[in-house]
Amino acid sequence: MTRHRHGTSEESHVDVVPIGRVDVLAVSVVAANLQTLIGLNAAALPPHPDPEYAYLPLRSQYAAGEIIKALESIHEGARFKLGVVQCDLCTPILKFVFGESQLGGKAAVISLHRLRDKDSALTYLRAAKIGLHETGHLLGIGHCRTPDCLMAFVSSIDKLDSLPSRFCSACKYEISRSLKHIFGRT
Repeated sequence: MTRHRHGTSEESHVDVVPIGRVDVLAVSVVAANLQTLIGLNAAALPPHPDPEYAYLPLRSQYAAGEIIKALESIHEGARFKLGVVQCDLCTPILKFVFGESQLGGKAAVISLHRLRDKDSALTYLRAAKIGLHETGHLLGIGHCRTPDCLMAFVSSIDKLDSLPSRFCSACKYEISRSLKHIFGRT
């Protein structure tokens, strides 16, 4: 199994896990942004099988929570797991989600399904933003009320596109505190 590492350290903090048939460049872009904007070493892993176990026939979607449980059960590798899927995700109370995460937990998942655009650069930018947002939740950061922060709640592609690729100063501070607490660094 080959691991592609982003960053200089051999220690990975986040394993970015493609699940099913996923654009490998999107996975690499998400991993690179985790390294650049949060400072987490990321390893882009080889693909895992399709998440058939999470399919909800009545909704023709996949249960984000079930995929998170499967990621959480992977004990080897990095502390955090960020799954990337192509399929459409939902939760019991939301018709769809771009991503889902365990607040302060170990696993999250993002979907490329609703992020696609004819401009592939825009698709990758959207994936990076959602990956950063869900990883922020893994670090214990909740939704932010600052409208132009990556941790703001996003329920539409227009809102996602309007967000800059950055955290507000308060969320940036909290991410730094969390990293220091978890990994003993700033």
